Amino acid sequence: MNIPEVKLGIIAVSRDCFPIALSTQRRKNIVAAFGEGIYECPITVENELDVTKALADVKANGVNALVVFLGNFGPETPETLLCKKFHGPVMYIAAAEGDGDLINGRGDAYCGVLNCSYNLGMRHLKAYIPEYPVGTAEECAQMIREFVPIARAIIGVKNLKIITFGPRPQDFFACNAPIKGLYELGVEIEENSELDLLVSFKAHAGDARIPEVMADMQKEMDGKIYPDLLERMAQFELTLLDWAENHKGDRKYVAFADKCWPAFPEQFGFEPCYVNSRLAARGIPVSCEVDIYGALSEYIGACVTGDAVTLLDINNSVPKYIYDEDIAGKFDYDIKDTFMGFHCGNTPSCKMCGGCGVKYQLIQHRLLEPAGSEPDFTRGTLEGDIAASDITFYRLQCDSEGNLRSYIAQGEVLPVATRSFGGIGVFAIPEMGRFYRHVLIQKRYPHHGAVAFAHCGKALFEVFKYFGIADIAYNQPKSLPYATENPWG
Repeated sequence: MNIPEVKLGIIAVSRDCFPIALSTQRRKNIVAAFGEGIYECPITVENELDVTKALADVKANGVNALVVFLGNFGPETPETLLCKKFHGPVMYIAAAEGDGDLINGRGDAYCGVLNCSYNLGMRHLKAYIPEYPVGTAEECAQMIREFVPIARAIIGVKNLKIITFGPRPQDFFACNAPIKGLYELGVEIEENSELDLLVSFKAHAGDARIPEVMADMQKEMDGKIYPDLLERMAQFELTLLDWAENHKGDRKYVAFADKCWPAFPEQFGFEPCYVNSRLAARGIPVSCEVDIYGALSEYIGACVTGDAVTLLDINNSVPKYIYDEDIAGKFDYDIKDTFMGFHCGNTPSCKMCGGCGVKYQLIQHRLLEPAGSEPDFTRGTLEGDIAASDITFYRLQCDSEGNLRSYIAQGEVLPVATRSFGGIGVFAIPEMGRFYRHVLIQKRYPHHGAVAFAHCGKALFEVFKYFGIADIAYNQPKSLPYATENPWG
């Protein structure tokens, strides 16, 4: 419920010196190839008055993501005014020849896309243009399908509010978050203190909805949960959900970036990780340690995949004995391609192995509770191994100079036991060792990375490109050295 529903519409454009039937019929062919789920605007745009009529029509039909189709060369001014005046993301595609002769059946849209792009640039307009935007009806339909997750992320970010409870824990400057970049993306932010959260939590004591949430937690964890923590955790979940509803203002979607230690567990009586995981499973990311850009990154991944995501530390190397026993000869990865992604327990249970359960945070127990004592308020983390899956590890970040930059790397979680604690998995990404040195270290990224449980790098790349991110790094193959990579090894 916290990500947009994309409602596609298609408008065909036609240059008046070309047969309008080329655009109209070719538009109909695309709609037939696409199937249900796209609104076909009956107005074919040739001039500026048509623009007004067509946009009124798609708006009346609930369209929030627009496909502009050049069925022939296309009218440069009207077709770009569609982008300027439409309220959501716009995609441009064009017709390939071949459905008629090359006299009256030739549309020259291959040429028209060039002038369309030039005009978009002159007007400083953002639009999505596929890698190769000229195609048959079936090819154009597939391009539109690939536009859907991109449009969903763009719409979501433009209507997002990030709510924080902070400030950051001491020594976590790695989560530094200049908010200038948020405003450039159109994201709103509301910053609160941890005390505000505590006051609201106490006000939810005895909430009539608590027993229902407790029962749902018990069912989700199949009893692998501390019974005496259930009421407090349910109370906290309702606190966050109510805060989101009451504070999102004119925004439609919400993500959280919360301070989770050192004061939180002692004052609230538990660790918030499991509750955070439950919200993430509903498309409401709750990032750890007030990581604002981590929350934003997670939310973008949730929009792109329509699935639960998580935020993990790029945490520790895989010991050679584990590599030798469980990876070497079984998977085509060097040991430097592998690492462990970890966090205290915020990964949703739907992305964990079956043996996961609500446990205690070992590191916080060492730090906050008496040596040798049984864990008390440091309980509440969702611990276990992360299930094997395709993944995309990525992050959108505003650096210390206020510049937005990003990275994307596709890989997988291996079906290898971690022999460790927390929510943790063995990750493998091709050429991770070089990527770690020449992107993550060289470009000074923090240790937190967002994880989507699918290979969605193509869509994420287009989203970041749409947002104007000039620096989109990725795990380059050996044949493509990094600028800072020593050629002599």
